[in-house]
Amino acid sequence: MVARGTHGRRPTLEEVAARAGVGRGTVSRVINGSPRVSDRTRAAVEEAVAELGYVPNTAARALAANRTDSIAVVVPEAESRFFSEPYFSGMVGGVGVALAETNLQLLLTFARGEREQDRLAAYLAAHRVDGVLLVSVHSDDPLADRLLQMDIPTVISGPRSADEPLPSVDTDNYAGARSAVDHLAGRGRRAVAIITGPLDVYGAQRRLAGYADQLGDSGLEYTEELVAYGDFTEEGGRRCMTELLERRPDLDAVFACSDLMASGARQVLREAGRRIPDDVALVGFDDSVIARHMEPGLTSVRQPTRDMGRAMTELLLDEIALAAEGLRSSTRRRAERHLVLPTELVVRASS
Repeated sequence: MVARGTHGRRPTLEEVAARAGVGRGTVSRVINGSPRVSDRTRAAVEEAVAELGYVPNTAARALAANRTDSIAVVVPEAESRFFSEPYFSGMVGGVGVALAETNLQLLLTFARGEREQDRLAAYLAAHRVDGVLLVSVHSDDPLADRLLQMDIPTVISGPRSADEPLPSVDTDNYAGARSAVDHLAGRGRRAVAIITGPLDVYGAQRRLAGYADQLGDSGLEYTEELVAYGDFTEEGGRRCMTELLERRPDLDAVFACSDLMASGARQVLREAGRRIPDDVALVGFDDSVIARHMEPGLTSVRQPTRDMGRAMTELLLDEIALAAEGLRSSTRRRAERHLVLPTELVVRASS
């Protein structure tokens, strides 16, 4: 005799989750044999399955049997940027740590232009991978929407807006920027400039917002004269620092929204005869190897890139498990689909 759910139906995944006291994603992981479940949780889920007589969606399980056991890390950036910025190596390192606990293989691909994205879309449409990790997404990049339309399990490294439909993992850019400005104001700096990231990246927008709000809370004035719009590159940092010194030679602090841009800004400050931190305090964002090896050491907002890569992978595995059960990821609670990891200000000699 087949057990029935609360309304005489065949028991659902949600009812199993409620009986076991876990989330639906956890039930899916147990059913699909994921190793990322504790023995205690696995036993609770198996007991709930037995008590309710739950039978998995056989059609979805048959589809899951055709899985490729591989996922793709897709980077819509030039290869040169990927290999020059520590952010990317940290992310991929975290992905590798998470995949070490599975039998999945990792595919790394670049898809910057329309032609490359068309080729990638055709590859993905042929079900060559089980899911996609999309890293470094710009708001006007159509790739994320194409993946959404193709209904491929996808997780992105930071939302494109506050209403992002795809699951995402981000760092708290807003709080990180506020901590940088609060630190500089607390050290008596009164003309605090910012070198932003590209504002078609939501994370860069949030850093600028955090900077502006903390200036007000610290009793300092926000002025466009102290804002230079960068691109997360070292050359961008040089260009922006040159602009800022021309507009506001009296500035006494700079918050660069990446360590690479801080490195470029440092070069210009030194060429201009400005001592760091005596004349101008300098703070970066990332706490990458660059920050630790600069002279003087760079104060920087630590962004947990390895943790982000690992969390993205774990979230993607949950999305794949849900897809195998025929469930839509959009039914999950927002907190489960959009993770924000904390930042930490690491103070060094530059400030």
